[in-house]
Amino acid sequence: MKIAMGRMPRALKEAGLSAKMLLQVHDELVFEVPEAELEKTKEIVKTVMESAADLGVPLVAESGSAKNWAQAH
Repeated sequence: MKIAMGRMPRALKEAGLSAKMLLQVHDELVFEVPEAELEKTKEIVKTVMESAADLGVPLVAESGSAKNWAQAH
């Protein structure tokens, strides 16, 4: 998680996105994302999260979106 969090701001910036990582809740990251950038941001976040470590088993990241964290599940 910490590796992915460290890589995330640069990945978002390099992709030209204005999404902001707001906080971590257990094994989740919460972002503020303009609606127009939602799908591209999801792609970048998934890529960064799933490539954070090579564990010999696949890391799988899922995403949800909503106006607030509780509704995103």
